[in-house]
Amino acid sequence: MSALLKSPQDWISEFERSGKGLPGYATLRRDAIERFAALGFPTGREEAWRFTDLQPFLDTAFRAVPGTANPGQLAAVAKGPLKACQVAFVDGRYAPAFSSLDLPPGVRVTSLATVLKEDPRRAEPFLGRRTKLDGQPFAALNTAFMSDGAFVHVDRDVRLTQPIHVLFLSSFHGDPYATFPRLLVVLEQGASATVVESYLGPAGGTYFTCAVTEADLAEGSVLELTKVQRESREAFHVAAVDARLARSATLTHHSVSFGGRLARNEIGGALAGEGADLSLNGLFEVGGTQLSVHHTAIDHASPNTTSRELYKGVLDGRGRGVFDGRILVRPGAQKISAMQSSKNLLLSSEALVHTKPQLEIFANDVKCKHGATIGQLDQDMLFYMRSRGLAEAEARRLLVHAFASEIVDRIKVEGVRAQVGGCLGMMLAGAA
Repeated sequence: MSALLKSPQDWISEFERSGKGLPGYATLRRDAIERFAALGFPTGREEAWRFTDLQPFLDTAFRAVPGTANPGQLAAVAKGPLKACQVAFVDGRYAPAFSSLDLPPGVRVTSLATVLKEDPRRAEPFLGRRTKLDGQPFAALNTAFMSDGAFVHVDRDVRLTQPIHVLFLSSFHGDPYATFPRLLVVLEQGASATVVESYLGPAGGTYFTCAVTEADLAEGSVLELTKVQRESREAFHVAAVDARLARSATLTHHSVSFGGRLARNEIGGALAGEGADLSLNGLFEVGGTQLSVHHTAIDHASPNTTSRELYKGVLDGRGRGVFDGRILVRPGAQKISAMQSSKNLLLSSEALVHTKPQLEIFANDVKCKHGATIGQLDQDMLFYMRSRGLAEAEARRLLVHAFASEIVDRIKVEGVRAQVGGCLGMMLAGAA
């Protein structure tokens, strides 16, 4: 039985015990655990963590994942609409039985563990290059303990039309446990791809998913990256996404968050070349005592770049939400366009959301704007719909769907779009 992991020192001791057995990148791992040791877990006094209550996480002792006793329990979940081109992981480990990769020439999707063991030089120019560990202790933990995940590489001028599904499944063990999935996406010049990453887990399971996604987009490449998080409402999910966009590269990122007692997403994008274009879209729904957090940081490092952000939250019960977005326009980054918006719908008098869009502009020829709204359902519209014979619960459901549809309709993958709409409908069935 592995040791209980709770305090920062417990995690550091676990690394000293098991770190030598982890595949590849010993220096990168050592630097990461040293960074974690210097940072520790956030206390809440840090500005970026001021509205994130970590106490339930800090009160839980985890174990290193012991392996999946019965992976067959997840077979039905793995047979989703995106199974035709799917790489799956169960409790952080590659699951070939649930994977099916029929890929065209020039596209490689492999288990990261295989790359780390057999040919680490393939990922060396990219792995750990985008993720910033300063102020991010959880990203440091992932970098220190990562053992598996997916490596997606698309060659120059290859345009992949079929979405690649990266599926991370958590099983039910009873005792809380931790996994450290990693996703690395590399697009060479002129390439294009659609990648969907899904995080699913059984109801009632308590576990800790500490995830990192890195994306490197070369000149003129196009990536649509969609993340759907539907883990247990007792789980803890902390993830970082970091991307670098070269000249004329385009990234569209969708973040959909429904599960987790605590679900926190750190999303960073560096527009490093002229003509780079970044769109960030987000939707979260919380109820009970759930907390969903989105922190975004967009760096306009080059002129003639464009960014757009739209995040929407639906909060019921005593649910809590946080949006903290920062757009930085560096000196000399002229003729950029940046828009940032946070819109939130409160279905309960006890629900609460903190929203803080921010602009830091050090150039004088720019078009930038930001805004935030917090409101409730339109009572006049609700009355009108009920007067036409709709039950109150159905009327509320339709109004919430209308609010969320601006984000849902932006997801291009039909299977994901239908899944998100269906999940939202089930969660809101008891919203009245």
